[in-house]
Amino acid sequence: MEERVVRKLMASVKCNQCGQPYRLENVQVLGRHQDMWFFNVYCAHCHNQYFIAATVNADQTTTITDLTPADVTRLQKANPLTSDDVLDMHSYLKNYQGDITRLFNTNAFNI
Repeated sequence: MEERVVRKLMASVKCNQCGQPYRLENVQVLGRHQDMWFFNVYCAHCHNQYFIAATVNADQTTTITDLTPADVTRLQKANPLTSDDVLDMHSYLKNYQGDITRLFNTNAFNI
């Protein structure tokens, strides 16, 4: 059943960055709850990685996201994250001395 679901998803979802279809070997099923499936996908073409939450049933496949079309456009134009970016964020959060509300109400990340 799981491979059938992954194949169905792959037939309808392409990489947000480059538009290429995902390869079956680059789709990892993280889990599911009822008709909601959670995937980690890697694009072999542009080397971007995404998390996908999708409802999958016999009639249709629907991708669920909280991104607006403007968010998608902005993120498609953004530079990919590097390992240095991840390490910088780790260091920042390790030394952060505020509450979570203040952390996410800042423009310090220029997102």
